[in-house]
Amino acid sequence: MKLLDRNIDLGLLVLRLSIGVLMLLHGVNKIFNGIGFIEQQIIDSGLPTIFAYGVYIGEVIAPLLIIGGIATRLASGIFAINCLVAMLMVHSADIFSITPVGGWGVELLGLYLFGALALVFTGGGKYALSKKYIWD
Repeated sequence: MKLLDRNIDLGLLVLRLSIGVLMLLHGVNKIFNGIGFIEQQIIDSGLPTIFAYGVYIGEVIAPLLIIGGIATRLASGIFAINCLVAMLMVHSADIFSITPVGGWGVELLGLYLFGALALVFTGGGKYALSKKYIWD
């Protein structure tokens, strides 16, 4: 195999590790510092406070599954939904905005969202721990 040959599976591993580890850091922060801000957002939206705990699914469990390549498509779908909820609940004023340096107002969330969607469509690749089911 030539050095410059395409290696889609290696690219998928890099994508999985990138979005998984970077989002997991957000989740770990919430484990140590709590989710009071999110609970308040949920209350302000008129939803039951228990929904705030979904952030742990989207920012801890799903990223861990994505990193390991376990149920990658399913975990990435959950991760994408988490990004959409964050975008709509917390950053809705920024969705149609451009930052002073020319970036999209929700650029980071957009990268997470579209990276997760790419994994929904591709799966985790051959370097994933599980590869047997349609949701992998």
